[in-house]
Amino acid sequence: MKKYFFLLSWILCISNSFSQYLDLSQQAEISVLTIGPGSSLNDSFGHSAFRVKDRTKNLDIIFNYGVYDFEAENFYLKFARGKLNYIVDVSNYEAFKNYYIRQNRWIKEQVLDLSNDNKQKVFDFLANNSEPENKFYLYDFFFDNCATKMKDVLTDGVGLVIDFENPKDFEAKTFRELIQKNLNWNSWGSLGIDIALGSVIDKTALPEEHMFLPEYIYHFFENATIADSNDKPLVRLTKDVFVNQDKAQEKQFFLSPIIVLGILSVIILFFTIQDYKKGTRSKTLDIILFFISGAAGIILLLLWLATDHSATAQNYNLLWAFAVNLFVLGQVYKNEPKNWFIRYLKFLLIMLCLLLLQWVVGMQRFAFALMPFLIALAVRYTFLIYHFNQQKP
Repeated sequence: MKKYFFLLSWILCISNSFSQYLDLSQQAEISVLTIGPGSSLNDSFGHSAFRVKDRTKNLDIIFNYGVYDFEAENFYLKFARGKLNYIVDVSNYEAFKNYYIRQNRWIKEQVLDLSNDNKQKVFDFLANNSEPENKFYLYDFFFDNCATKMKDVLTDGVGLVIDFENPKDFEAKTFRELIQKNLNWNSWGSLGIDIALGSVIDKTALPEEHMFLPEYIYHFFENATIADSNDKPLVRLTKDVFVNQDKAQEKQFFLSPIIVLGILSVIILFFTIQDYKKGTRSKTLDIILFFISGAAGIILLLLWLATDHSATAQNYNLLWAFAVNLFVLGQVYKNEPKNWFIRYLKFLLIMLCLLLLQWVVGMQRFAFALMPFLIALAVRYTFLIYHFNQQKP
């Protein structure tokens, strides 16, 4: 154990001086590691990292572009606003590997077929990038993350001209489809992503844009060639570092979104039917519905307009999560609201119809688990229009 900590400390101490003091030998290898998905939401999309190995120099380290800067001031606020910096971290290969083995996540390694000169260039770039003044970068889930850095370091950083051929059986997908293929549709993570992210991610991604996911880095690299080296394959050797064991995942079906929202919808419909039969109105239910939909709308508007998250723009979930609902609670509370409020309810119904139209034509895909709630909301709005019209003299 002491030996491990000494080695790790030594690596961390010299990592910022690599480019000045270390020339790689001809036996050095530059690899790209691809790690499979984990059990938590933020691990669902896998991970990528560079490995630099040079046995003659006693060197075997990882350059990891996927590390949070937890010491950043106002960490959570910056995370929410899309202004959070990530860190290029340097770590020991064995420690890195064992960390993911303990999580039962598969690891694949692709040894790049680079010239000695290009190996040195890649290493120097990575080492320089890990310097204290250079190691921070503004993270973007789709365009600047741990996976995209694998390509960007080689092309933009080092200047390699790489031809990326589409993998076998490649089928272009939208950004939303690429995200959701890694998630269980009936999970809270999937629901949250579909609600929070806007229609901008429903466009079909260009082939190279698929490489924001580590698995596509792996597949595209397998078929890539180096244009300035007589179309030599980019990858010389591919190997499995660790093959994970399949384990049955616990599924909490009765606490899943489709069940919880389904029960909530049944409750809304039950009270609506009772109100219709008795000629009454469950005011508390309406206050709760208008508060929830209005508060959700405020959050979605802030994600769209007050953050740097490009993926939260043009979000048509705002057609049901209507922010103004929060500001008409005074009318909801009244037994006899103003006449304009009835017109407002009709407007809310039109908005739900527009949402359905956008879903059908494919402008934005909405969470399927949300459907029972939207139906119940439409029924409740219709009842309220009827109820208030009946109260008119």
